[in-house]
Parts: sequence; C-alpha cells; structure tokens
Amino acid sequence: MSNSLRIDNLHANVEGTDQKILKGLNLEVPKGEVHAIMGPNGSGKSTLSKVMAGNEEYEVTEGSIFMDDTNLLDLDIDERSRAGFFLAFQYPHEIPGVSSANFIRAALQARLPKGEEIDAVAYYKSLYEKMDLLGMDRKFTARSVNEGFSGGEKKRNEVLQMLMLDPTYAVLDETDSGLDIDALRIVAEGVNNMRGPDKGFLVITHYQRLLDYIVPDVVHVMADGQIIKSGDKSLALELEEKGYDWVTAELAATA
Repeated sequence: MSNSLRIDNLHANVEGTDQKILKGLNLEVPKGEVHAIMGPNGSGKSTLSKVMAGNEEYEVTEGSIFMDDTNLLDLDIDERSRAGFFLAFQYPHEIPGVSSANFIRAALQARLPKGEEIDAVAYYKSLYEKMDLLGMDRKFTARSVNEGFSGGEKKRNEVLQMLMLDPTYAVLDETDSGLDIDALRIVAEGVNNMRGPDKGFLVITHYQRLLDYIVPDVVHVMADGQIIKSGDKSLALELEEKGYDWVTAELAATA
C-alpha cells in the first residue's frame, strides 16, 4: 500500500480550451511530511489545488493523482473529501443561511455509516476546543459560513474545518494571504497541531514568512505548470532573498 499523495505527469487545461496550465507536473508528499510549493504568479499553483479537489473549470488531459492507493481523478468532489482529502481555499466561499456549526456537523455526518448519528455533546465539545485553539469567538458557530467574515476570519474558519474533519492529506492554498502576524501564528499553530506520521500536508504560498511557523520538510519551486526545483527549508529563504529568476535561469542553462 502506498503512503503518499502522489501526482504523476499531470496535464490540465482550462475546460473547453487549449489553454494549458499544468504541463507534466510530478510531486509526491509522503505521510508524515509537510511540503511547500512556492512560485511566481501564473505558475499554476492554485490551479493544481483546484484540479486535485475536482474543480470542473479544469480538464485533466493526462496523468494521475493518487492518494495512497486511490486515484482521486476517479472520484467525484464529495467522494474525494470523504476519502480523506481537504482543500483550504485561497478565497473561501460564503454560504448564506447555513451556520458554521451546522455546516461542519453535516460534513462529519456524511462520513458516518448510514443510520449512525453524531453525538451532539461530543461534537460541540470538540468544536469549542478547536475554536479556542484558533482564538475564535463562540459566536462564529451561529454565523453563516464566511458571510461577513474578514479575510483572517475566513482563513481561521477554513483551518477549523480542517481540524474537525481530520483529513489524511490537506492542501492549503495561500492560507497566509490577508493574515496579520498574530493571525498567521494562530493558524499555523492549528496546522502544526495536526502534524503527525499519518498526515500529509501541501502548503502553497508566495511568502517565506508562513514557513517560519509551519516549517516544511521539502520546498518545491513551481513555474510554467511544472515543479522545476526542490530542496529543504533553506530554499525558501533563498527564494525570499533572490526571487525566482535565478531558478528559471538555472533551469534554462541545463536544458
């Protein structure tokens, strides 16, 4: 049995067009590790996360995405989630009329065997513990999902969902955008609280500062729809200092 999130030769276009975004991308995130993807705007980072989650705006033309021994491309969006995949969105959606507490409860209920019900007392005990970890006021449980939330509140709410759903593999798409230092530290603490030998994380970010708090095992550089360089956490510091041009120039020189 495989114990990783593995992407092999992934090609993807914008649905209904010849606009190629992912161009033979290869990546493996073993359980027990945190990997980070950095890269310039337009490199395909957010497209990768959306393709993994099953966004229908994109068409996979070649390749595979295996989560352990399950090909995510064979599953519908909800099936990917129930199988243990989670995506924290760069721009979380608002869901008017659905409270955050009921939303998370419904997602957990969908994972239970038919006829089995969530224990309400245990559910709220767990929910409040995780909200306290993220510094979230209890009033958020009654508010509609992300409606009227600030950018930082939306990102905390995404991490709260992740903590409650307890996925096997989680992708965080620029969770640090829009966060001040205090909120960034709290969100990172929530992620770090989940780290362990049976979890894999892929963190997509523009900025090295997030990686001060969520220290990655491996850093990848993405450009033009491919992973072009990988290294340890020191690579992120080098990118922060030098930018991305030296990486693309280095790649061109060896091509």
